[in-house]
Amino acid sequence: MKMLNLGLGLIALCLILLSGCSSAPPSPAPQIIRLTCQGLTPCQLPPASPANNGDLLDQLTQTEAAWANCAAQVDSLITCQQRHQNGRDNGKAKTNP
Repeated sequence: MKMLNLGLGLIALCLILLSGCSSAPPSPAPQIIRLTCQGLTPCQLPPASPANNGDLLDQLTQTEAAWANCAAQVDSLITCQQRHQNGRDNGKAKTNP
């Protein structure tokens, strides 16, 4: 009797342990996220048709502001690209804008 109970206990233990070895569904592949810099939009200057010196001065102010905006976009892109390049050279990606 004791041998029968011991045999059943070992079989039950083996079956319980083997149930933990069942094949699980494969885990999903990791998604690759590529960090990129913001794209540039074409720089546009406001149309001009000044009629007098006051209009010409206003047009100059608007044109300078448009060029400053365009230069800021280009500077931002260059800074982002340099940050990514430095991160790549150091073996890690930089994510701060």
